Order: sequence, then C-alpha cells, then structure tokens
Amino acid sequence: MKQNLHPPATPLEMLSLFLPAGLLDYFDLVNHVSQETCFIFFLEEKPSIPQEHSHLHLHSKGFFPEIEVQDFPVRGKAVYLRIKRRRWEDPETGQTYSRDWNLVASGTRITAEFGAFLKALLRQSCG
Repeated sequence: MKQNLHPPATPLEMLSLFLPAGLLDYFDLVNHVSQETCFIFFLEEKPSIPQEHSHLHLHSKGFFPEIEVQDFPVRGKAVYLRIKRRRWEDPETGQTYSRDWNLVASGTRITAEFGAFLKALLRQSCG
C-alpha cells in the first residue's frame, strides 16, 4: 500500500498550529524567545493597507505601543504574544488610521478562536 506523503511543513506552518487560527494572515513573526517557564512570540502587523482604507493613499507610520496577550499554554509553558499593530497616515490630511479589528472579526474567514483573540487585543489596546 502506497503512503500519501505530504511535503514537510515549514517552521512557520508548524508554528501556526500553536497560534490562534488566522493570526499569521495579519501578523509577521519577527522574533521569539523560549524560557524555562514560557514562550514569547513577537508579532508585527503586516505592512498591507487595511482593505477598509484601500481607497486612500496611506503610508505606514510605525506602530502603536506593543501589547502583550497570553495565549493557551504549550507543553506546560505559558505562551505570550507581544503584538505591534501598524499605524497608517494619510499624508494629505495627516489623519491616522489602523485596521478595524471589528470588521475583521465579523468576516467569514476567521475562526471563533481568532475572533476571541481579536476581542482580547481590542480590550488591551483600549485599556
């Protein structure tokens, strides 16, 4: 009997199994730390203009302050996600914009788990 083998998964594909579903669609992993009691993943929002603002000529203006969200533990270690959300600016008006996570959460491509993650992200960024 011939076994149907899949090509080996990339490290990023493997990591996506342990993170909220859909997270790596919007964020890049830029660093990680493994400590005795926890894993820390550093994520930055990808440099793509949010679809809800695609009609504007926006330029990236860095990031909002980093926030930390605790995720489900892995192998008995705590998991922390240190997240930087991107800030956009309209150079003509000086107005700043960011991705509307409520719109992302109401979309059909994300899981309930990722929706809960986004709600936690919004709570922490507003508090």
